[in-house]
Amino acid sequence: MDRSRLSTIIVLGTAQTLAWGSTYYLPAVLADEMARDIGLSIELYFGTFSASLIISALIGPKVGRIIDRAGGNGVLSAANILFAAALILLSQSHSFLPFAAAWVLMGTGMGLGLYDSAFAALGRLYGRDARGAITGITLLAGFASTIGWPLTAWGAAEIGWRETCLAWAAAHIVIGLPCNWFFLPRPKDLATTLKAADEPVPLDRTMVLLAIAFSAAWIVTAGMAAHFPRIMEAAGATPTQAIAAGALIGPAQVAARIFEASLLSRFHPLVSGRLSMTTHPAGSAVILAAGGGIAASAFAVLHGMGNGIITIARGTVPLALYGPKNYGYRLGLLGAPSRFLSAGAPFVFALLIDRLGAGVLVVSSALCIVAFISLCMIRQPVATEAHAD
Repeated sequence: MDRSRLSTIIVLGTAQTLAWGSTYYLPAVLADEMARDIGLSIELYFGTFSASLIISALIGPKVGRIIDRAGGNGVLSAANILFAAALILLSQSHSFLPFAAAWVLMGTGMGLGLYDSAFAALGRLYGRDARGAITGITLLAGFASTIGWPLTAWGAAEIGWRETCLAWAAAHIVIGLPCNWFFLPRPKDLATTLKAADEPVPLDRTMVLLAIAFSAAWIVTAGMAAHFPRIMEAAGATPTQAIAAGALIGPAQVAARIFEASLLSRFHPLVSGRLSMTTHPAGSAVILAAGGGIAASAFAVLHGMGNGIITIARGTVPLALYGPKNYGYRLGLLGAPSRFLSAGAPFVFALLIDRLGAGVLVVSSALCIVAFISLCMIRQPVATEAHAD
């Protein structure tokens, strides 16, 4: 890998780590204290957060179009400004209206500034050769919760949650904005691709199958992220064992991404995507059969590995099948149903856990199997045809 591309990966990976750690992962740490101080129920708090995810889904395709035309610098930099404004507004919220307005800004920022936009920016820069760079930034940003959660918790304990939001806002201006505006390379072929970026993208059979696969996978990801300890306890783990198992998910994601970047890189991304959908059902079988702390840890590792690779596949599979033409717009179309459905996943999983207990893993495994079958139904020759574009 050349030094210029490595620099791009470090710059964009740093910006993505900041973006995820200070937005999507923020409620997990601050929800109780923030809701209590503002005077909100937890249900209303997370309902507002879910609405922000729907906003990000609505604007995804339009954002992809903009990146296809002009690259990712402007879009990703605008996200940093929106994130900073949202965090400042959150820090000053004492009632529901400013709180809701802050999450409208945050949702807009997430639509502009998370993985889909970063992947589109890399596709715009490197075309079909973007797979390694996409894997690289997910390797770095895979530590977003590992870094973000402790920093947010430490800030809330030491200086208060409002001041912590202000500190994250400052980080977006001081770190994120320069990374995305000044240090992220700009495409060199803008004049020749502006017209191509406006062409329609047909929703063919492969697009529908990809949308089904990614939506099913992301429902599982969102549900597990919200309820992992509770599910592990329902399966027989103690609270301490459940938390210890949860700590293994992040390292497992990163390890799987290293595996994808090395051994799996010689295969078509569809192979990685299909494999990623088998690990969650395998882990579910282990914990449902054995229960307890060791089984919970095994499940966490297997779930984390699959989750780590499917994140990459969301970016690399469409690129391999269709090429870089209209890549950002295509990602926006594919990501919209995933974001819509994952917004309601925590609520639905909560209902299922109340009724099924650990049996919710049967439902989540079934969703992974649906995703696996959908990816298996995609024919490899589509990639060959795409090379003719």
